[in-house]
Amino acid sequence: MRALVLAAALSIAGCGSAGRAPDSGLVLHARSRDKATGEAAIRTIRWDPKRTALVIVDMWDDHWCRGAARRVAEMAGPMNEVVRAARRKGVFVLHAPSTTVGPYKDSPARRRAREAPLARTPAPLATDTRWGTAWCWPDKGREPDLPIDDSDMGCDCEAKCPIREAWTRQIAAIEIDPSADALTDDGQETYNLLSERGIENVFVMGVHLNMCVLGRPFAIRQLVRLGKNVVLVRDLTDTMYNSQKRPHVDHHTGTDLVVEHVEKYWCPSITSVDLAGGRPFRFSDDPKKDRAR
Repeated sequence: MRALVLAAALSIAGCGSAGRAPDSGLVLHARSRDKATGEAAIRTIRWDPKRTALVIVDMWDDHWCRGAARRVAEMAGPMNEVVRAARRKGVFVLHAPSTTVGPYKDSPARRRAREAPLARTPAPLATDTRWGTAWCWPDKGREPDLPIDDSDMGCDCEAKCPIREAWTRQIAAIEIDPSADALTDDGQETYNLLSERGIENVFVMGVHLNMCVLGRPFAIRQLVRLGKNVVLVRDLTDTMYNSQKRPHVDHHTGTDLVVEHVEKYWCPSITSVDLAGGRPFRFSDDPKKDRAR
């Protein structure tokens, strides 16, 4: 009799658990800033992973600036772990290595982007070109000048690196899942992929924040203009900034200033902890060991 009672109790408990769907949503601690004061505020938001994409911007296999290439290589492994975690949660992963999609022309990820049904955009796509793709220039009606001077293209190496075409593909440390991911550097293809999947929420990570992460046709300015809910993953980005230029701060503080610019004028940010747990990524040469991410 006791065994029957216990079995019945377990059965009821099991039915009760089955009736309550687990909370599998993404819980994000999104930081934004007041435009006037710069004061930061963090609010908790929840995203459905099935309606969410992660865009990886220009994480190339090399760069004309040795310092930039070194930082990409250092960040790529931790970024891949975050990409894996997001993919496991059901987030759609979009690789966007600008001007290097050619080597992937016959890959499932590239075909997935080319073959997505054409979708009409709610706002015009960028048509100006810069550095091999369409480009969204700064919106003077929405944002002031960037807080760093990148007019010298931002190489912070002691001996300045000559600008050259250094990249050939995405860095190998970031895996492309042939069964699920897509790859493109085109704004229309990006919108087609998002529309096909009913995606309204987009994480953006990669390089470089003051340039491509803002300006590319699959990146922050364009996605915001298309009405997507955009969030920057702020510990998995970098800038092209030379610390000898205005405002004469170390490289990583320069990146922080551009993150703050994005949080004021374009979209909130999170750290990778919200996607993968652990601790935020920090570059090994960051002089501020207690930098708040």
